Amino acid sequence: MAAVKVGSNLGHKTGKDSHQHGVVAEEIDGLIKAYKDGRVERTQIVPCVTSTLAPGLGVTSRDTVIDNFTNIWARFYVPIKFHGKLPLLVYFHGGGFCVGSAAWSCYHDFLARLAAKANCIIMSVNYRLAPENPLPAAYDDGIKALMWLKQQALSVCTDNWWTSQWNFSDVFLAGDSAGGNIAFNVITRLDSFHAGQAAAAIKPLTLKGIILIQPFFGGEARTHSEKHSVQSPRSALNLAASDTYWRLALPCGANRDHPWCNPLAKGSVKLEDFVRFPIMVCISEMDILKDRSLEFVASLGRAGKRVEHVVHKGVGHAFQILSKSQLSQTRTLEIMARIKVFISGI
Repeated sequence: MAAVKVGSNLGHKTGKDSHQHGVVAEEIDGLIKAYKDGRVERTQIVPCVTSTLAPGLGVTSRDTVIDNFTNIWARFYVPIKFHGKLPLLVYFHGGGFCVGSAAWSCYHDFLARLAAKANCIIMSVNYRLAPENPLPAAYDDGIKALMWLKQQALSVCTDNWWTSQWNFSDVFLAGDSAGGNIAFNVITRLDSFHAGQAAAAIKPLTLKGIILIQPFFGGEARTHSEKHSVQSPRSALNLAASDTYWRLALPCGANRDHPWCNPLAKGSVKLEDFVRFPIMVCISEMDILKDRSLEFVASLGRAGKRVEHVVHKGVGHAFQILSKSQLSQTRTLEIMARIKVFISGI
């Protein structure tokens, strides 16, 4: 089914004050309602927290405005027990392009721990959400964040609380779920905007690699895991929710074979002509996106690209931020260890 238009008078409410009247155009139960008149309601399922961190973690965090006009901001995580220049990981949160925040407590905890364990600075970008801001808004915000970093690298009046430790020749893009999709499409758009010269466009930054955690891709044809994976009622992503996210996020009239959704569809960027950076893909065994991610990895390999992947056994979508089970915690430490090796090995 093609993406829908939910109205031109866009606005949103979050919390208990519901929009009492009007026809619901799209809904994901317990997460988001989009009305035909353009109103959007989101349920605050995860608390938003300030940048405060426990002193014993060895990481400091602050929020920084990237663009006042579009209200893009980022939360930085900087290890304080490590001396010398550190790599920078630009991170995009998940949420189907429609929900989520860099201030969500689950991301705050995960990224603070990742910064400490991987010895890297993390810039967690709070981008604009659909359907109020359908794609490519999130991609444009990702590019704007990179260009802001470029200006920080070029500026003599930098914010020394983090830039004094930053090695701007050692930059990585990363994200989970929709954030992984954003990381990938930020690079494809930079490449297309600059005639295949994305690296030149962001100098003096040097992009060293891309890390995609359960990347949110789709397609009109169903994969085996999409059709047959058994999802619990508490699953972070089921097929119906996935389809709804895409209808809300894609341009009006587009279907799931749009290049932003399906990087392997006809008309999408040719992988052999793109992706000049090493890529790591983290896949969850119980995720409906598993087979689509494996197809993506195989296509990168056939195109001669440097790609590595890992399948985390026994866990589902977004386990690293939403599940507190012992198995999930073990697998989360595995993700962090793999990211550390990937960053330090390039």
